Amino acid sequence: MKTYSCQCGVRLHFENTLCVSCQRELGFLPDIRLLSALEPRGDNLWQATANKSSYRKCRNYSDHHVCNWMVPESDNHAYCYSCRLSEIIPDLSNPNNLKLWGLIENAKRRLLYSLLWLDLPIVNREENPQLGLAFHLMEDQGYSEFAQDMPLQDAVFTGHRNGIITLNIAEANPVSREQTRAHMDENYRTLLGHFRHESGHYYWDVLLRNSPRIDEFRALFGDERIGYGDVMQGYYANGPVANWQTNWISGYASAHSWEDWAETWAHYLHMIDSMETANDYGFDLGSTNEHTPRMQQFNADYLASISIHDLVNEWSHFTVALNDMNRSMGLPDAYPFVLTDTIIQKLAFVHSVIIDQSRSGRESKSISN
Repeated sequence: MKTYSCQCGVRLHFENTLCVSCQRELGFLPDIRLLSALEPRGDNLWQATANKSSYRKCRNYSDHHVCNWMVPESDNHAYCYSCRLSEIIPDLSNPNNLKLWGLIENAKRRLLYSLLWLDLPIVNREENPQLGLAFHLMEDQGYSEFAQDMPLQDAVFTGHRNGIITLNIAEANPVSREQTRAHMDENYRTLLGHFRHESGHYYWDVLLRNSPRIDEFRALFGDERIGYGDVMQGYYANGPVANWQTNWISGYASAHSWEDWAETWAHYLHMIDSMETANDYGFDLGSTNEHTPRMQQFNADYLASISIHDLVNEWSHFTVALNDMNRSMGLPDAYPFVLTDTIIQKLAFVHSVIIDQSRSGRESKSISN
C-alpha cells in the first residue's frame, strides 16, 4: 500500500478522510486508484484535485463515516465500488457493530486495492448472480464459534461459497480474535488476512477450476477432488500433519489443497502489499547478493518482470529487518513464517497465475480503449 500527497504537499494515508494540514476533505478514487483532496461543488458533488473530475461520496462515507471512497458523477450507484459488494452488513442499531463494521470495511478496501492494481477480475452479483463476488458481514445470533466451550448454534463461520465471502464481525474485536488465534494455535490471524485467504478461494474458482493449469495445481498442492468435508473434520479433530512447516506456509494449509492454495495466495498478497509500502517509504529492499536486481518502483510492471526467487530474496531481506524492529519495541515478530523450497514453488505458481491474469487484464483494457 502506497501513500499519497495532498494538494498542500502533506503525506496522506489510504484511510484518511481529512488533511490535518489544510483541512481539505479527502476521498479515494477507485477508478484511478488515488487518494485525492476534494473541493465542494454543491449539490452533493465534489471535484477531485487529482484529476479535476466530479464525484459523490459513497453513502457509507456521508451517512456512517466508515468509508472514504468516491463514486464518479456518471455512476448511478449510491455506494462505492467496495461498499456495493457488501450484501449483508451487521445490525447498526447496536453502536458496537458500527465500530466493528468500520474496521472490517477498512480491511476489505485494502484487499480490493491490491486486486485492482493487479488487474484481477472482480465480477459482482449484479453481473453474475450465481458466482459473482459478494461479502456477508454477519454477527452470531446464538452461540458463537468464538465461545469455544459452548455448543455451536446459529453461529456465523468465516468462509467462502460460490463467490460469497462471509465474515463473523467478532473477528474485528481484537480480544475475541486473539483468544481464537491462541485456541486454534495459529501464529497469525487478522481481518485483512481473512479477506485475503477467502479471496484465494474465490480466485481458485475464477482462475483455476477447469483451467489448463489444473494438473499443474494438483501436482503442487494436491488433488482438490479428495473429499473436503472429511479431511477438514480430520484436521479439526487431530490438528495439522506432523512437520507441516516443511511443505506448508501454515498448519491450516496442510488440511486440504484448497486451503493450501488460499493460504499461499493470501501470503503472496501479504508480500506484495508490504513491499509496496516499504518501497513507497524508500526502504532499500535489495538483497546483499550483487546479482539480484534492485527495485526501483514496486508496481505491476515490476512484479511481472521479476522472478519469484528474486522477489523472495527481497522479501526475506525486508522481513529480517521488520522482525528486528519489532523486537526492538518488545513486540512479537511481525513475520513469523519460514519459506522453504516447497513453499516457494507454490508461491511461484501463484505469482505466475496472477501475472498471467494481470497481463491479460491490462491487454483487454488496452484493446477496449
